[in-house]
Amino acid sequence: MRPQKKPIQAVSTWVRRQPPKVKAFLAVVSGMAALVLLRFIVHDHDNLFVAAEAVHSLGISVLIYKLMKEKTCAGLSLKSQELTAIFLAVRLYCSFVMEYDIHTLLDLATLATTLWVIYTIRFKLKSSYMEEKDNFAIYYVVIPCAVLALLIHPSTSHHFLNRIFWAFCVYLEAVSVLPQLRVMQNTKIVEPFTAHYVFALGVARFLSCAHWVLQVLDSRGQLLVALGYGLWPSMVLISEIVQTFILADFCYYYVKSVFGGQLVLRLPSGVV
Repeated sequence: MRPQKKPIQAVSTWVRRQPPKVKAFLAVVSGMAALVLLRFIVHDHDNLFVAAEAVHSLGISVLIYKLMKEKTCAGLSLKSQELTAIFLAVRLYCSFVMEYDIHTLLDLATLATTLWVIYTIRFKLKSSYMEEKDNFAIYYVVIPCAVLALLIHPSTSHHFLNRIFWAFCVYLEAVSVLPQLRVMQNTKIVEPFTAHYVFALGVARFLSCAHWVLQVLDSRGQLLVALGYGLWPSMVLISEIVQTFILADFCYYYVKSVFGGQLVLRLPSGVV
């Protein structure tokens, strides 16, 4: 008699056997269900953005713990950390000159810890840095984001340069995790602390995306008008959705691995 599968394993097996179109449909339905749940649970949707920043900071804390305890940065992408520092620095500048609030303080704390991670990888733990695996050329994302920011940016009353900076950090944040995904794609095996960090990024990106979508729904589209005219309001939403879906596949295998009791995450070919 064959042993009975746990419900989570049975669902996971069923989902894995479905064609790509069905998987995409299930992902969209799951995302919509999560949004509906958040809309009823969280009354002030601004808290979702604060929660996203807090989860991101928690992910950085996991990295710091890994670097201090294990004395190795194997499996981490220095380029992803550098892209994160760039968009955080630009966003911090925009916060100071455009809207100083709690998000400014959270960004400052996250930037400080990200810079510490960069310093540790580049100088203190350089011998364990997998440079040959971290082979994503960052100009592939920095240059297109800069060009896109020049073409599509807010039409608010702020200074022209500040509006371009604002757009640039939105676009760059959406793709800043790509070098880290390339490292995991090259190694195929992700150790626990790195997996926890990337999963925290996925949760943070989803919360940020949920914040924007629910704000648009609550304001009945008035938020899009407040952001300006043209393509910019749509690009903000698209950027949030893109960065969420970039990490969705990894998050699925992370949850599956955790419920399966596996400490080390092994990614199938084609993931990320």
